[in-house]
Amino acid sequence: MNRRTFLKSVGLGLAALPLVRQWAVAAEEAAVGGKPNIIFILSDDVGLDDIGCCGSDLYKTPHIDALAKTGMRFEYSYATPLCGPSRCEILTGRYPFRTGLVSNQSANAVSPAKEIMMPTVMKKAGYATALVGKWGQICLGPREWGFEECLSVKGSGRYWASQKVEYTCNGKTKALAADEYLPDLMHNFLVDFITRNQAGPFYVHYAMSHVHGPIMRTPDSKDKGAKAADLYADNIAYMDKLVGKLAAELDRLHLREKTLVIFAGDNGTARQAGDRSTLNGRSINGKKATMLEGGSRVPLIANWPGTTPAGVVSRDLTDFSDFFVTFAALGSAPLPDGVKLDGQSFAPQLKGQKGQPREWVYVELQGKSYVRDSRYKLTNGGEMFDLRDAPFREEPVAKDTADTGAVASRKRLQEILDQHTAAPRAEGVPPKKKQRQKKKNAKK
Repeated sequence: MNRRTFLKSVGLGLAALPLVRQWAVAAEEAAVGGKPNIIFILSDDVGLDDIGCCGSDLYKTPHIDALAKTGMRFEYSYATPLCGPSRCEILTGRYPFRTGLVSNQSANAVSPAKEIMMPTVMKKAGYATALVGKWGQICLGPREWGFEECLSVKGSGRYWASQKVEYTCNGKTKALAADEYLPDLMHNFLVDFITRNQAGPFYVHYAMSHVHGPIMRTPDSKDKGAKAADLYADNIAYMDKLVGKLAAELDRLHLREKTLVIFAGDNGTARQAGDRSTLNGRSINGKKATMLEGGSRVPLIANWPGTTPAGVVSRDLTDFSDFFVTFAALGSAPLPDGVKLDGQSFAPQLKGQKGQPREWVYVELQGKSYVRDSRYKLTNGGEMFDLRDAPFREEPVAKDTADTGAVASRKRLQEILDQHTAAPRAEGVPPKKKQRQKKKNAKK
């Protein structure tokens, strides 16, 4: 396009401006209308009671809080309450009963022949793609699922070489050196990727190590002999520090206004630390791996300066199937043909529009499931709960209640459950307890 054609395309309203200003305005308009870079930060075992802006009483997260202050925080975001199914739902946009990945032991239920993951879709829209961090509860490696570049580690809670940590960097397996801290290595890989791809657009799935156990010292920990419970705050602080360092790099590269940064937890707080933490002075009902509010309701913060409205706390319902269609919408990426997707895009809300908020969310784990709306929750076991005081209490609602609102909600929620049949644990896979016992017996 020559200069004359370009100026004409941005509107006659520019004509009254000086030439330099005309080009500046045109460039700004093009950036606003273009495809954003997307960095999806998925923290590990981080619940509402771990994040300052969500109401944590014990932990300070100033950098994550800053993302919320200059962006949006979603009050009602729902994950699967365990990491494997949760991550698969994010990357496929499909509920566990559709993919078959219903537990951490059912990784082989999915394959690229059956499922299409987000990097494949985003690449078709011109995105460079990268996976940084945890990858283990889904079969094969991130490259087989469409990620062009990756630094991945199998398993959870990997930090230091003393844990015999191996990681894979773009197809090459390496051992973590004695003086290396894996989260720092992951950060450096991420910064290198976005620096090389700063012309954009790029999409990054950043699966952090923090704060999954075992809880170990961080490079900033002063007491190297402290117990895990005392080091937990150090790990929260270091996770927050890495988020701040990433934001600073985006500022350095002048990419903040072009980049959507999402911060989320993959499931509720783990028991090892969750017993101590409180939210606004109260304990959350349920932890990771439970079908209670504390197992599934997680932090979700979106920051895209100049686009996301600043300081907004949204009460719209979202669940983890929504990221697939939301990112595709923002990137003008074509959705896969012939695939039943469960997500509902919240891209309009990220742009300050009303959009079409969800009326319900669905949560499933190993044969158990529930669906909830803005007030009530109904399980596939027939139990109904009033969630007015959630995430602290879930008040049972009797089947013979005279409350006409509750009766109508039960009927509506049951119709949704009837269309979402929770899948049992993968065939032939014993529960974790039995697996551990088998390993102990084998050692004897």
